[in-house]
Parts: sequence; C-alpha cells; structure tokens
Amino acid sequence: MTKYQGYFIDLDGTMYKGKEKIPAAPRFINRLRAAGKRVMFVTNNSTKTPAAVAANLRENHGIAAEASEVYTTALATADYLKEQVGDRPKTAYVIGETGLKQALTAAGFTLTDQQPTFVVVGLDTQVTYAKFETAVLNILNGATFIGTNADSNLPNERGLTPGAGSLIKLVEYATAVGGIKPVMIGKPETLIMNLALKRSGLRKDQVVMVGDNYHTDIEAGINAGIDTLLVYTGVSTPAQVAKQAVAPTHTVQTLDDWQVD
Repeated sequence: MTKYQGYFIDLDGTMYKGKEKIPAAPRFINRLRAAGKRVMFVTNNSTKTPAAVAANLRENHGIAAEASEVYTTALATADYLKEQVGDRPKTAYVIGETGLKQALTAAGFTLTDQQPTFVVVGLDTQVTYAKFETAVLNILNGATFIGTNADSNLPNERGLTPGAGSLIKLVEYATAVGGIKPVMIGKPETLIMNLALKRSGLRKDQVVMVGDNYHTDIEAGINAGIDTLLVYTGVSTPAQVAKQAVAPTHTVQTLDDWQVD
C-alpha cells in the first residue's frame, strides 16, 4: 500500500452526516495524527469560516481540527483571484455568505457592486433577485464570472435543498447571451486540488483524496491525478461506483477499515 504523507479529507458524508456523528471519523483522524500525517479538510462549503468549520468538527463530532487545516472553496477562490487579478483593481461583487466574504476581504479584495473585476457566486441562503440582477449586469459588463462549486443540492433534515451550483446556473443562464461561462473552483474541478497542493507543500503522489461522493471528491482526485479513497458512509454506493469508467484507487466500507502506514 502506498504511503501517503498527506490526506485531503471531505467533510459531510465522510467526517459526519449533517448533525449525525460518524464514529469511525475521529478514530481515523487520531490514527493519521499519531502516524505524523498531514491532514487537510477540503470542502466545497464556502459559507463557513475555517474557524467555524474546525469548531464544528471539535465540538460536535469529537474530531481534532484547527482552522489552519481547513481549506474551503472560499479560501480556494481567494487564492485563485490573487493569482489572476494582475494589475486590475482588487474588487469583487459577491453572492455568498460570511465565509466567502471574509476570505476575499482577508485576501485584500474590496467588495463592491460598482464595476468589480470579479463576480463570485456561492451559496447564499438570503439571495434575492436584486443580487442576481447586479451579478448578471456586472458580468455582462466585463467582470470575470467565478463559481465556488457546482453542487446542485445540499441535504438537510428537510430534504435536498438548492446548492451553490443551482444559484450559479441561474446566473450562467442569464449571461449566456454574452457566451460567458463561469470559472468553477470547487470539487470535482482541478483548481481546488491544485491550490490545496500548493498550500500543503506536497506533491500529487504524496497525497490521497478521501471522500464519500464519487462525483465530487473522487472525480476531483482523478481529474487532478491524485490517488483517491472512497468511503461508503455517505452519498455513493458500491453499485453506483461499479458503473464508473474509472474506479477509485481505494474503497472502504468505513474509515476503520483503512490501514494507516
């Protein structure tokens, strides 16, 4: 078995299921830490700050985690915009929540609805027609269109609610008249994986992407040339995975089944 130095780990479905604990998750993280492995929680959630994500892991799920180990699509978006802005104004219009707005302002971007360089669309549970209108008009006026992640739905106690991808699709549909497509950051795109590698200081062959969803976590690893570990505690089932053209590098029923070397 390959000895990985770093583990990129999904959250919902892998470390927990909504508010429900996954008993194997804290044991898995403890084994990784005891073996001196580098842990990075890589999540498509852009709404929460890294501190809030880490606090949720510690306080509600008994999983040791620090804010510095959390890499959200909000942070990845901020990292990407810093690389792309060049000599243009560091300005952005944001449809999103606290995590996304804080990540961009911490990266030196001014949030404005007046001729921004970028329009960033993420999950916003308080989104309005006026926000969509401002986003669309600015994109059609030349702003670069960025989407945090393509998740169509988010599962909660009420069922499958609209995810960030659903909001992004609305803006994409309204800007199609200009032939405009968003730059997508989150899993399964390679952008977030390459940015996570850069932040970790590790090479592709030194890490494994751990997740429960073939179409986000595992495809992200496959697309980026990173080994993958699929755990059957969340979205994807063995029958579904068996139909895929490219299999995960590793599969386990529970994270207790994974041998850390």
